[in-house]
Amino acid sequence: MLKPIGFVGVGFMGKPMARNLMRAGYPLVVHDKNRGPVQELVAEGAKEAFSPKEVAQPLETIFTSLPDDKIVEEVVLGKNGIIEGIKSGAVLVETSTISPTTARKIAEKLVPKGVEMLDAPLSGGVVGAEKATLSIMVGGKAEIFERVLPILQKLGKNITHIGDHGTGQIAKAANQIIVALSIDAVAEALIFAKKAGADPAKVRKALLGGFAQSRVLEEHGQRMLDRNFEPGGKMRFHQKDVGIVLSIARELGIYLPGTSMMMDLWNAMTAQGMLDWDHSALVKVLEQMSNTEVRPG
Repeated sequence: MLKPIGFVGVGFMGKPMARNLMRAGYPLVVHDKNRGPVQELVAEGAKEAFSPKEVAQPLETIFTSLPDDKIVEEVVLGKNGIIEGIKSGAVLVETSTISPTTARKIAEKLVPKGVEMLDAPLSGGVVGAEKATLSIMVGGKAEIFERVLPILQKLGKNITHIGDHGTGQIAKAANQIIVALSIDAVAEALIFAKKAGADPAKVRKALLGGFAQSRVLEEHGQRMLDRNFEPGGKMRFHQKDVGIVLSIARELGIYLPGTSMMMDLWNAMTAQGMLDWDHSALVKVLEQMSNTEVRPG
């Protein structure tokens, strides 16, 4: 029988990941402040814990999937947090997107407890979480990565050990730069096509057969044409991630003009009340600036 796993944070991304672990045969102990998704998972066979500490006490592997640095630190290091319950020899797999600095801080705080940590942020959105096709970027000791890899393989397809603590988060930050700028490029291209007199749907179809082909053009381009902005990846999280990128860039003296522009566009989306829309809704802000809409035809 497979050893049980703890999972703290079973929301937007965590719930489908937890389901995939249960489907793979892992007994699961789950916790979230929002008891709705917890109760769903309990109905499917999970066991509920009522604090992060309680999740961690009996287990060797604990996953977290949480919104931001502050909440991660509270859940792991705070009162009734994982650090109060986790036993020596256990591994914390932190899948949230947070600052590399925060990831390293938490890893260091766990050392006196005899606990290892992997920072293992994800790319692929809710669809990737549901289909277990996530890209997982992992920082931490190589031998701990190998130990946890069979579990990660139940959640994703492209699983890469990047390096020491924090490097998983660096890889995720780089991912978010590319995704943000790609969404902008697709939105601008479709707006350009529409305003210049071509059917943006047909332009997209043509571009998918050439060097401009990308998953963003394929998936988010279709979202823009369909006006489907139900979140696969919420804008508020991408904005937070770009903020992490720019913070690191300031510390290291890196010039990232395109990424800085993206933060301005995310801020404009915030002003329009789009924080909980899909990040492909960026097209709506650009449409307003150009007085056009990229509907087909």
